[in-house]
Amino acid sequence: MTVIVVGAGIAGLACARELVDAGIPAQVVERGRVVGGRLASKRFDDRYADVGAAYVTADAPSFQGRLDSWRVAGLAHPWTETFSVDTAGRRETTTGPVRWSAPGGLRSLAEDLARELDVTLEHEVRALPEADAVVLAMPAPQAERIAAVGVLQEWSPVLTAVLTFRERVWPDFHGMFVNEHPVLATVCDDGDRRGDGAPVLVAHSTGDFARPRLGDPLAAAGELETAVRKLLDLPPAESVRVHRWTFAQPLPGGDELFHRQGDLYVCGDAFGKPRVQTAWLSGRAVAHDIIGQSKLR
Repeated sequence: MTVIVVGAGIAGLACARELVDAGIPAQVVERGRVVGGRLASKRFDDRYADVGAAYVTADAPSFQGRLDSWRVAGLAHPWTETFSVDTAGRRETTTGPVRWSAPGGLRSLAEDLARELDVTLEHEVRALPEADAVVLAMPAPQAERIAAVGVLQEWSPVLTAVLTFRERVWPDFHGMFVNEHPVLATVCDDGDRRGDGAPVLVAHSTGDFARPRLGDPLAAAGELETAVRKLLDLPPAESVRVHRWTFAQPLPGGDELFHRQGDLYVCGDAFGKPRVQTAWLSGRAVAHDIIGQSKLR
């Protein structure tokens, strides 16, 4: 049996990992230069900053076990249970689930999943490959460019700004949800998150701010910096880098963990509450379905 997984984000890698562990060969094809998808870290000034997912949470026992394995391996650690919340200038602190981060950047978790898998990078799939099963591990609007998958998903774009300062001049806050703001949705202390104390903040924009600026995201650097500086009363940043996510935040999906159309599958974090755990569970669920189908052949 041959399986081709298109997309090396955490959903695709989790799917391929489960298939290979069950003795079913799987080839992963990724158009980017690295694995990870939105579990993304980019290198700036000799350190990685997380520019995609801000953190990882778990309430499914299976994914909690995966996080614990990464913790034992030194790849992940519990970060914080508390976040600040700013609503129109009013500040409070909220307590939630344990948010996990990665000393080497969140992409290091994807790289761990990809170890010993058959992964081809920098190869864009434009038509449906021939295989016994094909898994499109990507947002449905991207999957539609390859095949008529018939999945309706709504996605919001995001611009991510990485701001580097001369020194840490802000009070400890771990991360902050920003409500009712025309530009910002979240701001995270990347030095705190990574554990190296670097004077780096990572800000994620709202979808409404990002949408008209996707054609030239770098032009939004000044507006993003100004918004962060006003929010936290900061001096000018030494550098501001901007990363564009056209499909960043899906609206929560239904009860299904994936979509199947014959031997064609679509999976990812849009199938449920949009978070890293959902993508991992979705990819594994596809793998289990393929494994079950293989036993019937």
